[in-house]
Amino acid sequence: MNGFMDNQKQLGVLMFPWLGYGHISPFLELAKKLSQRNFTIYLCSTPVNLISVKKKLSEEFSSSIQFLELHLKTLPNLPPCHHTTNGLPPHLMNTLREAFDLASPDFTLILKTLKPDLLIYDFLQPWAPKAAAELKIPAVEFITSSSTMTAYMLHDFNKPGIKFPFSSIYYRDYEMSRIKKDESSTPVEKLEEDKKRVRDCFYLSSDIVLIKSFKEIEGKYNDYITKLTGKKVVPIGPLVQEPTLDDGESELITWLNEKEEKSTIFVSFGSEYFLSKEDLLEIAYGLENSKVNFIWPIRFQKGEDIELEEVLPKGFFNRVGNRAKVFKGWAPQAKILEHSSIGGFVSHCGWSSVMESMKYGVSIIAMPMHIDQPVNSRLVEEVGIAVEVVRDSNGKLHREEVAAIINQVVVDKEGEFVRQKAKDMKEMLRSKGDEEIEEVAKELKKLCAKKTHSSIQCF
Repeated sequence: MNGFMDNQKQLGVLMFPWLGYGHISPFLELAKKLSQRNFTIYLCSTPVNLISVKKKLSEEFSSSIQFLELHLKTLPNLPPCHHTTNGLPPHLMNTLREAFDLASPDFTLILKTLKPDLLIYDFLQPWAPKAAAELKIPAVEFITSSSTMTAYMLHDFNKPGIKFPFSSIYYRDYEMSRIKKDESSTPVEKLEEDKKRVRDCFYLSSDIVLIKSFKEIEGKYNDYITKLTGKKVVPIGPLVQEPTLDDGESELITWLNEKEEKSTIFVSFGSEYFLSKEDLLEIAYGLENSKVNFIWPIRFQKGEDIELEEVLPKGFFNRVGNRAKVFKGWAPQAKILEHSSIGGFVSHCGWSSVMESMKYGVSIIAMPMHIDQPVNSRLVEEVGIAVEVVRDSNGKLHREEVAAIINQVVVDKEGEFVRQKAKDMKEMLRSKGDEEIEEVAKELKKLCAKKTHSSIQCF
């Protein structure tokens, strides 16, 4: 790459996340960290994703992080505004993945044109590292989920039928029933193909894999991944996006400023999960019956025109009054979590949300919904910073349990241990700083050097 040869130390990295916000956001945060360590970054995604990402990038990164658009084919029911998992109706997920795969030749052309020193890719596109290998470009997978979930999955791939060796990590019966029910609507060949896709992405990674984690909470799971696969796991730390000043100007923050310290909770289930009517009602009653204030942005699928009064209990807004801010859409999560009035986070335990909780020292009221979230929930309970709202044997939430766990974590004496653990986690992460990123930069430079010993030196 001629532009990089002018400065022998500058390395060009093409970053290629999956199309979910929970993937693009950590890729962008890693891009920022690497750009401050002699890497020039090219972040590749669909235009609809890049529009939201560009807003979050300050001027200081304008020369070291550039954006490359990948245009997907417009398939039936999948216009360009749906070329993202954010707000995507669940029945269109397979169509999005199909469109993503069909973009493989266009991505290969980007690789050939750019000729980066390194590709950093995600978990669903084995065709990307294969294309890089043909061009003799090293490729490293960046896993944005937890090491614990990765270890659990790899164990299942490599030792099917054998119990996972860490007894605190498991799926409850009702969670397994739900997984089996979801899988029953998918042909067996498709399920096997999906597993192979994820497995291939892992094993095609050059020597190492990057995981958004840190050894203090997941060291034993990192070691187990290496034991199972021979791949060196390089944790990159929590990678939490810094809240921007714009976020702080919102009416929500003004409202929070009037609340007492640790008196309020934030409620969010991520950008890709939509609550069932039953869950939404039980959560609403649980929040109403708790002793705390709350902020609850409620999301619906793109294109759904639903008024909150239609789905919340009758008279809900009148009863909660100024105790609550409940509205449709988005909220500045990081800015809210760092606020001194926040004393708890009702969370689905998506991995990015877990990391934000840890960074800001906020205890978690765990309500895992699907995929990796139950495993993450077991982990944060093991670490001591969360208490889970356990469903009944039929997988149903109960408002009494929701209110009881909120009160326990935020105000009751028995929650002191969890609150202290969350506070300790915040201090530990602050003292660590960017120590993982230094190791990541070193490992990536080593990979590039290995590649170029026979030609031009990278650095």
